[in-house]
Amino acid sequence: MGTTAAPAEMSEAPKSLGARLVGVFFSPGDTFADIARQPSFIAPLIILSLASIAVTETMLAKIGIERIIRQQIEHSGRASSMSPEQMQQAVEQGARIGGIVTHVIGVIALPIFLVIIAAVGMLIMSAIFGSPVGFKTALSITCYASIVSLLGSIMAIALILFGDPEHFNPQSPMPTNPGFFLDPGTSKPLVAVAGSLDIFSFWMIALLAIGFSATSGKKAKTTSVFLVFFALWAVVVLIKVGIAAL
Repeated sequence: MGTTAAPAEMSEAPKSLGARLVGVFFSPGDTFADIARQPSFIAPLIILSLASIAVTETMLAKIGIERIIRQQIEHSGRASSMSPEQMQQAVEQGARIGGIVTHVIGVIALPIFLVIIAAVGMLIMSAIFGSPVGFKTALSITCYASIVSLLGSIMAIALILFGDPEHFNPQSPMPTNPGFFLDPGTSKPLVAVAGSLDIFSFWMIALLAIGFSATSGKKAKTTSVFLVFFALWAVVVLIKVGIAAL
């Protein structure tokens, strides 16, 4: 008599966390197909949040919020009209609020960002490609697509610890975009554009495209999904440039 495989035997077992983390870098197609079948976001979300907190706390401990505030005032052009006493007062006032805000942002900013990107992915797949995606799946894809930013976090911490604190730029802390190499006095709209042309941003967009395409069973082509995400990224960059020009 013939035998019938049990459902558990027929379905492929999900990859382990370690295999998924490595697969994001070396075999994203198979990895995101696996994530689409068995979504999970808790572990990568915790890893990403810890990395964000580590960068923030290292920056505050090594660079110091007062030095960051002072650099921002000097680069804004306000310093030329301020006396040393006014400068010190502005730095102290900014540091009192900025320290608290920076701690909070280091904890909550990344999870909020990831939830927004996941929601955008859900909207894209449903409204444009007619392939609805559940929130858990969308957030899982987004979290794993963001794992590449861990390389950036490691790089940022290294530069904070061993670089020149006087030339640290919180907006572009890593040499992964042209904004890192621009002089502080450069036009703000140009700085906004240059800082947006980041290697990790494009890498993440590519992984998001692979991941959300996998949720549709490849009905939505990876290239098509990539172009939609890229168009939205371009709109965000234009908004940043407009705000910088004001």
